[in-house]
Amino acid sequence: AGRSPDGAKAEPPRPSAIDLGAQSGRWAAFQERHRLSCEEAARLLLDAYEYRGLVKHTGGCHCGAVRFEVWASADLHVFNCNCSICTKKQNRHFIVPASRFKLLKGADNLTTYTFNTHRAQHTFCKTCGVQSFYTPRSNPDGYGIAPHCLDDGTVQTIITEDINGKEWEKAVKEHKTIRDMSKP
Repeated sequence: AGRSPDGAKAEPPRPSAIDLGAQSGRWAAFQERHRLSCEEAARLLLDAYEYRGLVKHTGGCHCGAVRFEVWASADLHVFNCNCSICTKKQNRHFIVPASRFKLLKGADNLTTYTFNTHRAQHTFCKTCGVQSFYTPRSNPDGYGIAPHCLDDGTVQTIITEDINGKEWEKAVKEHKTIRDMSKP
């Protein structure tokens, strides 16, 4: 906390009302019609604008202890990796930037497994053992989402691409888009 010119402790900025001008009545009617708080209405507007062309998918683990939402295309590009862990657990996933993922509940019910380079963070539910998402080695600033853990109704199509994870360094170096998939 800084000090004002007279030496007194400066107060942190407070949220202020935004002057919506001629849109004030329309904004209030929208909030009332949809029974939304100002923050909920603003989030709805920001999500619609920032994630244009994307849909909000929700999903989670089998027991429901872990729930998340993710903004992605309705047409998913899913990777089928043949590395040792993906083969063992049949891990097929699509990648999103961290900014498009939100854990809704269950942070305290997640545990993590790592191996080899320890860059990939294989998170799974402590109760049911399902991995509905994880942090991939190829995109440590994003998430790999298991499409089979999404709730019904938002996925239109799934295109699956095989990735040679047995030769991970070579595959990622040669792949045209996988390195950029976690960028907003």
